[in-house]
Amino acid sequence: MVIGPEGQNLGRMSSREANALAATYNLDLFCVAPNANPPVCKILNYGKYRFEQQKKDRELKKNSKQAELKEVQLHISIGEHDIQTKAKKAKEFIEDGDKVNIRVILKGREMAHKDLGEALLNKFVAILQENGEIQFAKPAFWEGKCFSAIVAKKKK
Repeated sequence: MVIGPEGQNLGRMSSREANALAATYNLDLFCVAPNANPPVCKILNYGKYRFEQQKKDRELKKNSKQAELKEVQLHISIGEHDIQTKAKKAKEFIEDGDKVNIRVILKGREMAHKDLGEALLNKFVAILQENGEIQFAKPAFWEGKCFSAIVAKKKK
């Protein structure tokens, strides 16, 4: 099946006839649907077609945003106001569409109080979830010398 340069249907023909017809227009024969029955080919300027496709791909790539993984670090000895400040910054990251890795780092003697670290992490996540827009991308887990949790914006 061959489609002409202005979009008109030229009907079924052999590939040799279609190539000869494309040569009379000084254009190329491009197969747009090779798996169709019969295969559909179009007479067009292939260089211009490729340029338009690349232009569309660049535009789609420019408009899409990859979610980054931002990190907020906390310690057991952190003050209440500092927690609120870090929570505010984490909310901004989440609003921008990024994921946030929350880490509660334990040093030295603090390692004996893992329960305090986990409680701080749960408290911080509760502050983030006040709006109801947060979900766990990866729930809290112990890793080396710190508790970690990854949170993200809820999908609609």
